[in-house]
Amino acid sequence: MSLKKSPWLLHYDGSSCNGCDIEVLACLTPLYDAERFGVINTGNPRHADLLLLTGSINHQNEEVVRNLYAQMPEPKVVLAVGICATSGGVFADCYNVKGGADKVLPVDVYVPGCAARPEAIIDGIVRALGVLEQKRAAAEAKK
Repeated sequence: MSLKKSPWLLHYDGSSCNGCDIEVLACLTPLYDAERFGVINTGNPRHADLLLLTGSINHQNEEVVRNLYAQMPEPKVVLAVGICATSGGVFADCYNVKGGADKVLPVDVYVPGCAARPEAIIDGIVRALGVLEQKRAAAEAKK
């Protein structure tokens, strides 16, 4: 994998218990150090290459998630982290929950778990970097 620039990651929590969010933050600590792969955490979707979603999608946050995704430049990769983001999890039968992230966005990488372990999240990020590189290569080939 030969990325030309450091990929920037945007994390958004849908409706969750925050267990996966705590584990995502653990990935940024010196113990796990996700930044060793060149990933930089950002709060601006216009700079982000990777959208990491935790929590289920509900009717209130659906538009927010779609807007974040639309503001990201191409190519972009979506990671669904945790069972809630992959399928709706324990909240799937709630009246306002639509389900996992793939109900509103194309998801490239699924990271299961409740809560997802930092090692699994980092593995998902590394897999997402591979998908991002493939998308960039495909975009270059079209030019």
